[in-house]
Amino acid sequence: MVSLQTEKLTPRQIVEELDKYIIGQDKAKKSVAIALRNRWRRQQVTEDLKDEIMPNNIIMIGPTGVGKTEIARRLANLANAPFLKVEASKYTEVGYVGRDVESMVRDLVDLSVSMVKREKSIAVAQKAEKLAEERILDLLLPRPPRRKQINSQSSSIQQEEVLVKRENTREKLRSKLHQGKLEKRQIEIERPNDKFPIIEVFSSQGIEELGVNFQEMLGGMMPKKTKRRKVTVEEARKLITQEETQKLVDMEEVISEAIYRVENSGIIFVDELDKIAGEKIKNGPDVSREGVQRDLLPIVEGTSVMTKYGMVKTDHVLFIAAGAFHASKPSDLIPELQGRFPIRVELDSLTTKDFVRILTEPKNALMKQYIALLGTEGVTISFTRDAIEEVAKTANLVNERTENIGARRLHTVMTTLLEDVMFSIPESKIKKIEVNRKMVRDRLKDIVEDEDLSRYIL
Repeated sequence: MVSLQTEKLTPRQIVEELDKYIIGQDKAKKSVAIALRNRWRRQQVTEDLKDEIMPNNIIMIGPTGVGKTEIARRLANLANAPFLKVEASKYTEVGYVGRDVESMVRDLVDLSVSMVKREKSIAVAQKAEKLAEERILDLLLPRPPRRKQINSQSSSIQQEEVLVKRENTREKLRSKLHQGKLEKRQIEIERPNDKFPIIEVFSSQGIEELGVNFQEMLGGMMPKKTKRRKVTVEEARKLITQEETQKLVDMEEVISEAIYRVENSGIIFVDELDKIAGEKIKNGPDVSREGVQRDLLPIVEGTSVMTKYGMVKTDHVLFIAAGAFHASKPSDLIPELQGRFPIRVELDSLTTKDFVRILTEPKNALMKQYIALLGTEGVTISFTRDAIEEVAKTANLVNERTENIGARRLHTVMTTLLEDVMFSIPESKIKKIEVNRKMVRDRLKDIVEDEDLSRYIL
């Protein structure tokens, strides 16, 4: 089984990696770094205690756009762990229209299977390409029909000469293949006919909740049919390589490893937890709060969920919940669920200084993105320091006046600022643009001053 990549990362190093993408929020980074390192520590413990060590589930409290989701997503990337983000408000109490809470585990397993299959496919890629090349050469130079062998010396010499000539021709074709000279040549290949009859399933739950792959069931019951297609060598290489890759990848091994990863390193990020917190509604059915909490509880506590790949235990899946908790607080959750999220961490609201850093420092900073985008048009764009400060100041001002959406406001401000540039640059002859404070103020002046207009545009 694959061990977690966090073996090489100490909590301090995990925080340093998160710092490359997320500005501030040191308390939250420290908490998740410890939780992630504890996943690896648990793997080193003796078998007797290993099953007793529960994950450090976390509730991150803070307004939207301050980095809650980004912290969880980057954490999963660091650990190479299956990661799923869900919104608590999408689930409803069992018996009402809405998604079943157990579907989050099924989705996580699906993601894990895809992840492991992709890794295994990369590992066998070279072998699959070689096998595909041999099959293409067989199609370009079909084997001659077998004739009755005549026991004479002359006939055996002739057969040997034919074989040598054929091998030489095959190697010439191989050389042309490598040089790309045969890419547009048409060849005929056999492809599996994947069409299955449509079956309607009537269920109170969606088809994805049933945990059954009907296509695989039908594929096993019905005889496999193929159809002949004429394609170019270039297209045939892709199709045949995919076929050979599927043959080389052991799906039983993939599923076994995928389930292991989910059970030991899976991370589920439950957003909008505050939307299901609060007192039980006394009038009418409660399908959005306490009912969902009670359905969520066994998943977080640890249970076995039936998926199309088999039973999956959630005892050691790490749950990271998040919410703004403006109208409610974590103590409004049912006590049993509170107990399953022992770590609470509050994230700070972003300031103008934070916005300046967000625009420039992270690896995926907005300024770097726009520089790269316009670079594809052969245009060099630069931002003066005072322009960056003005953009940050504008974003912070609009957040204070209207709804506070955190760092996401920078996207709307930057899009509005550079809208005309991004639209007209392909037809213009401009090769260099400098964005300064005056340009920022002139472009955003009317919108910022008109509060009603800023509500709609920014």
